[in-house]
Amino acid sequence: MATTTGTPEANVTAGEASGEDGVRRRDFIEIAAVSAAGVGGLVMVFPLISQMAPSADVLAESTTELDIGALETGQAVKAVFRKQPVFVRRLTQIEINQANAVPVDSLRDSQTLAERTQEGHEDVLVVMGVCTHLGCVPLGAAEGENKGEFNGYFCPCHGSHYDTAARIRKGPAPTNLEVPEYTITDTTLVIG
Repeated sequence: MATTTGTPEANVTAGEASGEDGVRRRDFIEIAAVSAAGVGGLVMVFPLISQMAPSADVLAESTTELDIGALETGQAVKAVFRKQPVFVRRLTQIEINQANAVPVDSLRDSQTLAERTQEGHEDVLVVMGVCTHLGCVPLGAAEGENKGEFNGYFCPCHGSHYDTAARIRKGPAPTNLEVPEYTITDTTLVIG
């Protein structure tokens, strides 16, 4: 039978002898468990985050290059940029005049033709072929397609009409067809 001394200070166990400042075994186990749970959480979250990164085929299509030297006035071509259609059109002087004749303050999404084209290449219009209403592909880029009331592009799904500068003029689309980043050097158009 163990005997104790009469003072409470003498009844200190060996585990309590390490004091308030020392790390007890229980603290180490708690730190190790929290660390293991944190590493395990990262291991589980990493694949979920990494799958949201663009795939290799999308990265390979990060730019699209077109030779527009053979594109005649009034002609248009369709291309693909990041798996979305792009319309490239060499505007006629009549189409340029029609676009410039529209008062900018009367437009829902006010932009001039000069703001939608590059300086020195005002006759080349490059826009994403995706309607800004619900993502449909408008008509008007190919020969013989319906160009709508304003001789530009027409989305038959919900009736959005765009003018010759691909600006929204009528229908539910909230904004103009998007102009992607692009550069023109000599006869080469690089989108992206």
